[in-house]
Amino acid sequence: MNADISMTQSVLLSAIVLAALFVPFLFKKVEEELELFLFICGAAAVTVSGLWSGHLITEALKEPLLISIAVLVLGFLFKRFGGRLHFWLHRAEEKTGPKWFLFLLVLILAITSSLITAIIAALIGAEVIKGLRLSEKQMVRLTVYLCFAIGLGAVLTPVGEPLSTIVVARLRAEPYQAGFFFLLQLLGLWILPGLFFFAALASTLGQTPLTDGTRATSADTNAEVLGRAGKVYLFVAALILLGEGLKPLAQRTIGQLSRAALYWINTLSAVLDNATLASIEIQPTLPQDTLVFLLVSLVVAGGLLIPGNIPNIICASKLEIKSRLWARTALPIGLGLMAAYFAALLLFL
Repeated sequence: MNADISMTQSVLLSAIVLAALFVPFLFKKVEEELELFLFICGAAAVTVSGLWSGHLITEALKEPLLISIAVLVLGFLFKRFGGRLHFWLHRAEEKTGPKWFLFLLVLILAITSSLITAIIAALIGAEVIKGLRLSEKQMVRLTVYLCFAIGLGAVLTPVGEPLSTIVVARLRAEPYQAGFFFLLQLLGLWILPGLFFFAALASTLGQTPLTDGTRATSADTNAEVLGRAGKVYLFVAALILLGEGLKPLAQRTIGQLSRAALYWINTLSAVLDNATLASIEIQPTLPQDTLVFLLVSLVVAGGLLIPGNIPNIICASKLEIKSRLWARTALPIGLGLMAAYFAALLLFL
């Protein structure tokens, strides 16, 4: 990949980034059709960068299939067996109480996401949240807390999410010789407090009983299950195009920045797949403390906006959460957490 792009290309690509960040908040119609808008942004970025190829088109068509099929299959399974799931959730809440129920829900899904993948954890979490008796504001807050936690937890093994897969592959050789538990050893002490933090935030929403055990099936129709899978497919395809189209701009910018500057530049993973940024930034020549800086910022920033990671996309689609509602909750918490992590990293590394 040649990062030598013209000034005109840099300006146009920067404009696309700004559009992806701000236009959905300015125009309600764009917010309602976010998947299509990001797809257009991605296609425009690839066109400006001059990177259209048969391989890219094939990747954009093929890569979203697995996620979309998972959304489709689990959607029909929840439609068929949702009543049984919610019966057991009701039994669990009776034993733990609503506060501990929410605490354990977020913590268990976040930790297991590194083994069952962030996709499955998000699908289960969205189905559970849909069946809880929460106001819209509470539902959005719980969803944001859960997705932040899943994004953090999934990074701990190479099977959890694409970012961790790429990082382990990049660092498999000397000097790191990264194996299955490399990221757990590298990031565990930093990530686990974040998981408990979001689980604790979730527990504050458990002021009254959340389940009643009477919900028989998912309220989703067949058309809604199919439509959701289609939206997720378009969303993932859009992120693939956006990531590839913006690579030249990222490569040109990233090479000139310090680790502290990169930490904050990585807030771009709120709209640009953090796996794309990881594939550009992570190199075996980086010292360990710099790796921690970059990876922590990438996984935390992924929760800031809906396009930031797959759990956000899945949960926002299933629960019909729009961009503004998401950002209203996620931005203050996410940026505050990034600032806290930044201070701690500077202090202890």
